[in-house]
Amino acid sequence: MRKRSRLGLLWFILTIAWMAFIFMKSDEPYSVQDVKPALGSVVSEEQLLRYIPRWEFYYGGSLVSWREPYHFVEFFIRKGGHVAEFALLTVLLILTLSARVRSKGLVAAGSGLIAVLYACSDEWHQTFVPGRTGHLADVAVDSIGVVLVLAAYLIVVAIRRRRVR
Repeated sequence: MRKRSRLGLLWFILTIAWMAFIFMKSDEPYSVQDVKPALGSVVSEEQLLRYIPRWEFYYGGSLVSWREPYHFVEFFIRKGGHVAEFALLTVLLILTLSARVRSKGLVAAGSGLIAVLYACSDEWHQTFVPGRTGHLADVAVDSIGVVLVLAAYLIVVAIRRRRVR
């Protein structure tokens, strides 16, 4: 097997493994993923209140408020996790597709499309998990990770093309 083919197979396996990890985490009830107790053991509400912004907003029909500091911080930790997990998925998809597809534009488009479709399926999957809900807004959050990686990838591609000329 050629080196490029072996590397492509490795990236493909890692991509599928990461998708399986996302699926397994989405299959857990919220209570298993609740980080508020861990936050409470590290920092007091009073300490958090000194540093968090005084923001309140609705997300998925629920109020997210600085007045509940553990919930507020957990919200941003969880959404940051969404961005990170789909950013990594996009990186893996780019590496997987790059092993087979020469066109950088097709690699970017294919990676982005697959990642966003997987985000949609992930949220749909959560509608079947007790204690979880699927939100279209979470697909948008996941897509932030996808877009950030695609932007970085396309910038690198453009810089490399300029250097070659």
